[in-house]
Amino acid sequence: MRNVLTWVLGFGLALNGIAMLAVPEPWYMAVPGVPETGPFNPHFVRDIGAAYLAAGGSLLWFAAQPAAWAAARAGALFLALHALIHVWDAAAGREHAHQLLAELFAVFLPTVLAIWIAWPRYNLYQGVKP
Repeated sequence: MRNVLTWVLGFGLALNGIAMLAVPEPWYMAVPGVPETGPFNPHFVRDIGAAYLAAGGSLLWFAAQPAAWAAARAGALFLALHALIHVWDAAAGREHAHQLLAELFAVFLPTVLAIWIAWPRYNLYQGVKP
């Protein structure tokens, strides 16, 4: 199940990144809550799209080759830092707390899943596996 989820999440993140890179303005206008963050900036959207493409690619690499666990952890780290920025902005009053609820499935769920996927599995008989 974890491997199937890794493929699905990896493809989803990579496709989101590709959309951000290829059609940044339609992506910006289509994602609920994004237009309320400020004026459209194509360079900024593409920067984040590149990070999403890299995060998705790292999970796809890990799904294909379990030895690429370091790549999966790097992708999960981006997602975790991105989610923490959203929490920080809400705590600082730059984002409404109710927005965090709207971002539950788009920002926080992928982060939790990526961390779960990339986290080392512990086997009582063999120790921690990377």
